[in-house]
Amino acid sequence: MKLFTIGYEAATQGDVIGRLKAAGVETLVDVRAVAASRRAGFSKTLLGQSLNAEGIEYRHLRALGTPKAGREAAKKGYIREMRAIFADHLAEPASQLQLAELRALAADRRVALLCFEADHAGCHRAVLAEQLAAEDGFEVVNL
Repeated sequence: MKLFTIGYEAATQGDVIGRLKAAGVETLVDVRAVAASRRAGFSKTLLGQSLNAEGIEYRHLRALGTPKAGREAAKKGYIREMRAIFADHLAEPASQLQLAELRALAADRRVALLCFEADHAGCHRAVLAEQLAAEDGFEVVNL
């Protein structure tokens, strides 16, 4: 089973959708705490509509987003701190429920995790992907 991740930092919406389609992604799971963006085409409603028009389901799992302190740490390049903050957040009941939802979805469909950062290593989506790889045997592919 493959689990894809993608960041839109340096891409257009068309580029992202093209990469998702080329990989055969069926569902894009938005793991941003705040699904709004200053980048054209990446706010929740417009992104969801555009993906649906291309045959890709859109899901927003807000509880799998990084809390504000984690986002601020990542912006400063404090990746270890961001990972620690996100690990604490991921232990919360709401996050655990949505993690279980993600796990079930990814076991049934080709799923990609979306967040802003182009480099997955500096993003909390890498933490999610690593956990699913370790616990469920997913092969992680960063698009």
